[in-house]
This record gives sequence, C-alpha cells and structure tokens, in this order.
Amino acid sequence: MTMIDLTISKLEREHLEALAELEKICFSTQAWSYKSLEEELTNPTAYFFTALVSGEVAGYIGMYIVCENCYVTNVAVFPQYRRQGIARALIKMAMLTADAMETDFISLEVRPSNEAAIALYKSFGFEQNGLRKNYYKNPNEDALIMTKFFKRE
Repeated sequence: MTMIDLTISKLEREHLEALAELEKICFSTQAWSYKSLEEELTNPTAYFFTALVSGEVAGYIGMYIVCENCYVTNVAVFPQYRRQGIARALIKMAMLTADAMETDFISLEVRPSNEAAIALYKSFGFEQNGLRKNYYKNPNEDALIMTKFFKRE
C-alpha cells in the first residue's frame, strides 16, 4: 500500500468550494451548499475537519457538540481518494475531539446499504441503536443510527 501525504485540519474558508462540489457528488439531492458550509465557520457548536492529501482537499467530516452529545452530520471523501484510509482518519479525529470535549457519545446516521461505512464505524466500536424511517432520498432508504458511547468515571 502506498503511503499518502494526509493532513487533517480544521475547516478553513479556502476549503469551502471543493467541499461544496464534494457534497454534490456524494449527496446529490441533500447536498450542503457553499453557504451552508460557510455558516459552520462561525457556528460555536460545529466541529468540521478537512482531509488534505498533498495539500488538495480529499474529504471532510462535520459534527455538532451540544450538551455533552456529539452528532456527526457528514463524512465524505472524493471518489479518487477512497479506500486510502481517509474516512478512517476523519472518524478518528471526530472521536478524539468528542472524547476530549467529554461528550457522552458520538452518533451518526448511515444507509443500511452502505456496508463499507457500517464496517468502518463498527471497527471503531459504534453500534446500531436506532432506525430513522425514510431518512434518505434518491434512492429512498431508512437510516441506521449508530452510536459509540464513551465511558466516563
């Protein structure tokens, strides 16, 4: 396996255009716009991280931390960068951040048909603990709610 020059950094304004394009590729009918992503730059509950490969935007993860709870909004990686450990690095950053902020858990939704993502989340200790009926569109699909609880003393 070839090593890649991967950096995970806080979302910056210069990443927004590429991420808005990534949103269109990954979430065509429910894509976040440039403006929606831009608003997260000043949202005090938002924690968004960008994956850069040799300085180029490869993907990102977004989450909100509210009342000791962490909710992942999106995980997306450009097709040419998939299967290189980028999503894994983004999930790890999200978990480290959520744990450092002393949240009780980190939770996300995933399509039942997205077996690769489900396997990735399970490898980090996420477990299915709910279902949102008819959550996704085009194609219509339920969402599995997957959660990783942090043990606190």
